[in-house]
Amino acid sequence: MLSAGLTIDHADIPESSDSSPVEQLCQGEMTAPVLTELLKQYGLLPKLLQEMIVDQAIASIHCDPQAIEAALQQFYLSQGITSPAELEAAKKHPGFNLAQIQQQIERNLRLDRFKQQTWGHRLESHFLTLKPQLDQITYSLLRLQDFAMAQEIFFRIQSGEQTFAEAAQEYSQGSEAQSGGLIGPTPISQPHPTLAARLKTAKPGQVLPPIKVGDWSVILRLEEFIDAQFDEEAQQKIMDHLFQTWLQEVVTERIANSKVPQNWGI
Repeated sequence: MLSAGLTIDHADIPESSDSSPVEQLCQGEMTAPVLTELLKQYGLLPKLLQEMIVDQAIASIHCDPQAIEAALQQFYLSQGITSPAELEAAKKHPGFNLAQIQQQIERNLRLDRFKQQTWGHRLESHFLTLKPQLDQITYSLLRLQDFAMAQEIFFRIQSGEQTFAEAAQEYSQGSEAQSGGLIGPTPISQPHPTLAARLKTAKPGQVLPPIKVGDWSVILRLEEFIDAQFDEEAQQKIMDHLFQTWLQEVVTERIANSKVPQNWGI
């Protein structure tokens, strides 16, 4: 943002020559070797390879015109386009290219179908494998370095002399003190393994005696265990995870087998 009174003399800004890379790219005159070198230089070549691999994978996937039209109408609604007049007005906007939008929508639909055809039948087995990473917990944590003090605070909480939130705000020496010790919901794999192991076997509302974890003395209370469900959201996450894993493996293999793998700008 420019400060008040600051002006820019455009004469001080060097003009782009007709042969500059920017002009060549904007005019569609950049040669393939130059463009490839620039993609390498900016580290974009692997991303380009990813998109080309995806296009190759979905080339034979058919998409119903009705599905494309439905997705297009959904896009219009997301952009606040609810009438033919609004659509015509949008078409006049320089950044609104209907042909490109339709192409991208169709590509997304074909990609979704490719994912479903490739991994849809394996989702449940992968869900069971990944479930420990998908389960979530909400818990309260209080940590300080004095173990004897941690024990005293634990007994205060147990006796009802002080609530966990009050004790955490007063004594906890981590950022969780600001929230009264409350953390989450968060994947159960997120906390320190020692803490995660204790929380897995705890009952909601149970305050666990202090234990040493490194330099810290930690008191825990499980607030809620959120059991991951094999619902639509979980299925989509697993499908995307499997797709990204596959795509990265293919990209890595293609780069390793290329004639000049050292020049990919990675």
